[in-house]
Amino acid sequence: MTIPLSILDLAPVPEGTSSPQALQNIVSLARLGDRLGYARVWYAEHHGMPSIASSSPEVLIATAAAATERIHVGSGGVMLPNHVPLRVVETYRTLNGLHPGRIDLGIGRAGGSDGRTLSALRSTDGNYFPQELAEMFAFDQETFPAGHPFAPIRVVPEGVDLPPVFLLGSSGASAAAAGELGVGYSFAAHFSATDPAPAIAAYRAAFQPSAQFDRPHAILAVSALVAPTEEEAKFLSGSQALSWALFHSGELRKLVPPETAAAHDYTPQQRSIIDKQGRLWIVGDPQQVRASIEAQATAAGADEVMVTTTVWGHELRLRSYELLADAFH
Repeated sequence: MTIPLSILDLAPVPEGTSSPQALQNIVSLARLGDRLGYARVWYAEHHGMPSIASSSPEVLIATAAAATERIHVGSGGVMLPNHVPLRVVETYRTLNGLHPGRIDLGIGRAGGSDGRTLSALRSTDGNYFPQELAEMFAFDQETFPAGHPFAPIRVVPEGVDLPPVFLLGSSGASAAAAGELGVGYSFAAHFSATDPAPAIAAYRAAFQPSAQFDRPHAILAVSALVAPTEEEAKFLSGSQALSWALFHSGELRKLVPPETAAAHDYTPQQRSIIDKQGRLWIVGDPQQVRASIEAQATAAGADEVMVTTTVWGHELRLRSYELLADAFH
């Protein structure tokens, strides 16, 4: 591919299907990505959303890695405030021991849900993210100072490296920190309207080589839907549009069929939500989507593009990724 492409899978749950089926669908998408030459497949961490089944990325990672041979499999990401750092290190060392050299650890500072759900997860405030991140690396690298209560702790499995770490961002707040730590950086342009170019530039300017990364590596995450024709792609994108409008209007439901979206009587508020967010969605035929992705990657200064595709019907999602790979080959 002219620029490395990867997959961000949220394990979407369309109306008419079940969450177990959505979870099983991750395997066929990972295998497709493995066969078509995608660089990675990452799984998000979201909670309390009926349209998304990816609440436990490490379980999905283990399942997908066991079903594939080449593709890197990782988290996009672990929402660190929802977890104690020691447990993250142990979990991802274990995954890396089972699938050496194929696991990625994407780390985010958001909670991935509403406040009530996060309190049930024992989530800490996002303001503690720098301390939690430092604690995670201290456990992995055994760098707690003498006398620290955690210094005697033995982290297991021993003799296994932590996978390559990527900090996730949507505003640029984590960009310089990612560079200073010498880790990868991924910008969430699939939902954030913030210009990714300044964040990626700040990441590169601050970058210090590390054992994991001898040079900066910036990923741009985008939302893209490909169909044989632009007309069909726009019709299919109605599912994402209506689902986004309903979610931000306070109505939680599974991903709706495009026919439902086409027949929906949108309120002015819902139209406004779609008009604003829809600017971030890349929708079209293969050559249109390729041109848009290449233009955005060049403008942002990205080394890799990670694509998430929201469409009703799993076969349509597989087709979209296949058409995209063909367009880039």
